[in-house]
Amino acid sequence: MENFKSIPGGICAPAGFSAAGVHCGIRHNHSKLDLALIKADVRCAGAGCYTTNKVYGAPITVDREHLKDGYAQAIVVNSGNANTCAPNGIELAKETCEIVANELGISADDVLPASTGVIGQAMSIEPFAKGIPAAAAKLAATDAGSHDAATAIMTTDTHSKEVSIEFPIGGKTCRMGAIAKGSGMIHPNMATMLLFITTDVKVEPAVLQAALSSVVPATFNQISVDGDTSTNDTVLLLASGLSGAEVQPGTADYDTFVAALTQVAEQLSRELAGDGEGATKLLECIVTGAPDLLTARAVSKSVIHSSLFKAAMFGADANWGRVLCAIGYTPGDFDISKTAVRLKSKAGEVFVCENAAYHPYSEDEAAKVLKEDEIQILVDLGSGDFTAKAWGCDLTYDYVKINGDYRT
Repeated sequence: MENFKSIPGGICAPAGFSAAGVHCGIRHNHSKLDLALIKADVRCAGAGCYTTNKVYGAPITVDREHLKDGYAQAIVVNSGNANTCAPNGIELAKETCEIVANELGISADDVLPASTGVIGQAMSIEPFAKGIPAAAAKLAATDAGSHDAATAIMTTDTHSKEVSIEFPIGGKTCRMGAIAKGSGMIHPNMATMLLFITTDVKVEPAVLQAALSSVVPATFNQISVDGDTSTNDTVLLLASGLSGAEVQPGTADYDTFVAALTQVAEQLSRELAGDGEGATKLLECIVTGAPDLLTARAVSKSVIHSSLFKAAMFGADANWGRVLCAIGYTPGDFDISKTAVRLKSKAGEVFVCENAAYHPYSEDEAAKVLKEDEIQILVDLGSGDFTAKAWGCDLTYDYVKINGDYRT
């Protein structure tokens, strides 16, 4: 993967984007921002990926409808109460878009709504009617604007999640920025939590969708905190084209664009996994030697999804048998007889399993490795040339505490 330069600005780093976050009254705590607004100066090519849960939020229905022509100009997001399983959900989402459109002087069909928080609770339009004008007045094409928007979409996240990079396309300097939220109910398939990406590259809508859809399987789909696929998972990507650089499919510039998108997606995937509810450690499973790509992805995700293994990582217990167990119940037809496992962190590396059996190691050294806050699980299946990564976190007492009284 390319390593493009990180820059400040977050979602406002690309040319033509501004953002804001305000408290509109959805959350009872007045110190918490709960509504974000992202605006583009021009109509943008747009792309989206969404949850595969059969129960999904009303904003997703509206997003799909509004992106049928491939264009959008604004995103509005609330946190604290998700517009899901509400009898007036579609009406509320559309009315929200109308308010944004009136404030920004754009078409309501060019507004993309999103929502996160407790599902199945009643919602009214009043907080939106109050908050959207306040957010529109506060819009700023600055790092502060991005940070406020990133903060406003948080639920149980312990910190905001932002990234922005710079990369060359056709001799021009281009930028890409993103914000995300996600801490619990994370086991995505074709999307992840809430995540919004902007770029100033010119890309036709169909090409933009193809690029996003090509990046999602290896990044956002490879995260698991708790095995629950959210009803609201949404990834939206807007391209303003204001850098003057254009990308065409099948070119080196397209490959550069996809590499930039991959870097942003992978960085946020790590951040989202590491900030899982109650988590103390980021787990990254890297599978090599797989017979095919699907097996590599499935095995890596199976390992970081295992509750028993996640609990062992919380306790700094090198219980490598749980890794082998997770590999063994992964769907697919592949040989495990040559499997090797190593556990690695900045404190060192321990070789714990060879040919699917015990490899002598020091329990004391292993404990030192596993006490770090970032752990790599290196799995070599020894039966091919394919590789994949997945990200998760440890399973702690606090995860149960947080979710035992989530609504109260």
